[in-house]
Amino acid sequence: MKTVAKVACLAALGLALPVEGAEMDDMPLGSLLLQRLESRFHGNAASLAWEAQGWYGTDYRKLRLKAEGERDAGGPTTDNEVQLLYQRLVADFWDLQAGVRHDDQPGPSRSYAVLGVQGLAPQWFEVDANLFLSERGDPSLRLESEYELLLSQRLVLQPSLEYNLALADDRATGVGAGGSELELGLRLRYEVRREFAPYVGYQWSKSYGRNGDIARAEGEKDEEGYWVAGIRLWF
Repeated sequence: MKTVAKVACLAALGLALPVEGAEMDDMPLGSLLLQRLESRFHGNAASLAWEAQGWYGTDYRKLRLKAEGERDAGGPTTDNEVQLLYQRLVADFWDLQAGVRHDDQPGPSRSYAVLGVQGLAPQWFEVDANLFLSERGDPSLRLESEYELLLSQRLVLQPSLEYNLALADDRATGVGAGGSELELGLRLRYEVRREFAPYVGYQWSKSYGRNGDIARAEGEKDEEGYWVAGIRLWF
């Protein structure tokens, strides 16, 4: 069961399995994974958040689209990020990615060049690491990692981590040089089918260094935790 689940995970992420004694298939295929479509509950407030990625191409080369964001219940979109990437297989389970990212949110929009890697580390940790360079020439780093712990044939516990590090000031977007943000999550999902899985969980985030200083100076919280409930869909 664990092997089947990991193969399904690879397929959803658009990562190629190593094939011994056979050539990879050059027929283009596509997939869409809605990793998170969830309600987040902050005390008496709530918001809707989403994270999705789709790909189209062959085992060697793909185009990948990533999108994530958050919208206050009955209010404006507070975060909206889209990436369009060219992806090339460089090693078993690992792809090199390059492309563009655009953030459209309250306040100034930003566009970035993107260079990163995505794949599976030992012990089946999903890893997505990126270097961003904004239109202003400001660099930043992001590391994301997830792991799927199979509790039963249908019940999956998924811890997640996201770490962002700014290497230059952009106070208009709440970013300070050397400032960082850490997000930790834990979600428990029930796979009614591999393609449809409701889940519940908890997410915690904190801003450090100059990012935290800027948030507090603008009357915002530098630390926050919230419960989540949502669905995961795979097409």
